[in-house]
Amino acid sequence: MKEKKSKIISFKYFLHDFIRVTGLPLLLWFRPKKIYISKEAKKKIKGGVLFISNHTSLSDPLYLMLCLWYRRHHFIAIKELFEGWFNKFLFTYGFLCIPLDRENINLFTFKDIVNHLKMGEAVSMFPEGHVNDQNDGINNFKSGVVMMALKGGVPIVPLYLKRRKHWYSRVVLCVGEAINLQNGDSQTRPTLSQIDEMTKHLYEQEKALELLCEEKGSKYK
Repeated sequence: MKEKKSKIISFKYFLHDFIRVTGLPLLLWFRPKKIYISKEAKKKIKGGVLFISNHTSLSDPLYLMLCLWYRRHHFIAIKELFEGWFNKFLFTYGFLCIPLDRENINLFTFKDIVNHLKMGEAVSMFPEGHVNDQNDGINNFKSGVVMMALKGGVPIVPLYLKRRKHWYSRVVLCVGEAINLQNGDSQTRPTLSQIDEMTKHLYEQEKALELLCEEKGSKYK
């Protein structure tokens, strides 16, 4: 069955696109700077893609939206953020968030995320699973990110956000090359050890971006 594609212009994206356009002045304030690990990483990703990033603050979704403004981002957010009708409306239609129950990650949530990917949309998530505010490096990744990409048939693009030290600090994002985890046979399910190896590979790519950011991002204040 042919997958339904996301529309470029759609009423359900009206609030989100309105926020993106009216938020353009934030580009001047945060002055986002992208550092690429290679020439290949500079290519804009079209179609379904899973962006993954380290998670140092609650403002990280905003920073990713500013740095990768050319894509609509469907963020995976904890269900507690959706409490109350206003928050539910804002996070659902304004920031296109997908609610996630960390205590009970059910099949419905997984299918919802995969459907967005198959429709050619961008889903952004933080595979550390929580905000890491201790400045002690990147925590281990959750393996669910691999399963989502495999099931959705999309590449994963690793990103690394430089921790901002001051309120006036510039937003710096290091961008890695797109990683295709598909083995050519979409019908063959990977083993648990293969999933663990893929997750480890993603973590290593994230660590490489961290080193790149320390090397080239320190001059941006």
